[in-house]
Amino acid sequence: MKSSMKKLFFKTQYEPDEHGHFGEFGGQYVPELLIPALEELTQAYEQAKADPSFVATVHEVFKNYVGRPSPLYFAERLTKQLGGAKIFLKNEGLNHTGAHKINHCVGQALLAQRLGKTRLIAETGAGQHGVATATVAAKFGLHCTVHMGAVDVQRQAPNVFWMQQLGAEVRVVHDGSQTLKDAVTSALQDWMTDPIGSYYLLGSALGPHPYPVMVRDFQSIIGIEVAEQFQAYEGQGSVPDYLVACVGGGSNAIGLFNAFLDDKQVKLIGVEAGGRNPNQVGEHATRLGRQPQVGVIEGYKSFFLQDDDGNLQPTHSVSAGLDYPGIGPEHAYLYQQGRAQYVAVTDVQAVQAFRALANTEGIVPALESAHAVAYAIQLAPTLPPKKTIVVNISGRGDKDYFILRELIH
Repeated sequence: MKSSMKKLFFKTQYEPDEHGHFGEFGGQYVPELLIPALEELTQAYEQAKADPSFVATVHEVFKNYVGRPSPLYFAERLTKQLGGAKIFLKNEGLNHTGAHKINHCVGQALLAQRLGKTRLIAETGAGQHGVATATVAAKFGLHCTVHMGAVDVQRQAPNVFWMQQLGAEVRVVHDGSQTLKDAVTSALQDWMTDPIGSYYLLGSALGPHPYPVMVRDFQSIIGIEVAEQFQAYEGQGSVPDYLVACVGGGSNAIGLFNAFLDDKQVKLIGVEAGGRNPNQVGEHATRLGRQPQVGVIEGYKSFFLQDDDGNLQPTHSVSAGLDYPGIGPEHAYLYQQGRAQYVAVTDVQAVQAFRALANTEGIVPALESAHAVAYAIQLAPTLPPKKTIVVNISGRGDKDYFILRELIH
């Protein structure tokens, strides 16, 4: 299939226009002060993609530092236990730093170097993006400031510790709900104070253009590898029937989906956080599950959880990385076009899936990834054995020890 022939920086039929709009979503809705920095970044990125030495360096670091390719693993015991479709796991948790976040951090750090920047600014929720940013800052000799909500600092204490050991300054955000959305706002404000010397290393496939495209492109290595690895299991020309990934901002999901967007027989399923109650305001982070509303927040246009006056609603998820009221613009477009389906999984279901995967396969997923596992557990028994599901294990569960210790007795 054509998916298996793709390399980084390929194009699909779902590309944005020159201003970064996927249909009506995306764009650049930022203060005038940041427009020159975004224009500089857009130009530099277009040049870098066309530079064979830059592309070669990205692949070299992926291979020799990140540890790519990450394995695609047939979950034989889980499949047998559930009956129905075969379940495969793309284990991004085996990457250096333990999650998919390192992929776009490597690419953006190399781009920051190319631009002559000396400091990286990042936001983080679950902490994996913060750790990955601090890691590449140390590797490439850059200063690093990570913004993190006070609530997330408490529930992701191990990652805060590792960021600090890697030399990063962790700025604790006490505004708003003190979670990921407030960390994003704080990081953007920091960038506005020093757009010349700093590079904002955004942590998901969202924000103002060119970030959604750029993050997607670096994360596309996930789906590119899956396309090749899957054929080793199922035969030349084979593609999975279903791709399943959790969706917070959307980076790991779009990284898995992108190589298969033009293969319409492959069904794409993004799994959102149903929280404690997907039907009650403030108890979930399900943006697309019910009559989503379009808004312009934090530099881009997309679907957001908001009230009738356009104010963001509070969110909840047991997983810090899914505890966010917005979703990346390409996901909004794929939802609107009907190319991808988005479902919700509750906290309880995610924790049950975490335990199921640990007990059957000896793989401890991040709570974010456990949402995708939970939906695959629901889906597989409804399908015949000839069908196949690939689940993106976007990270490992070490970081969630303190959360799980309180939930599992």
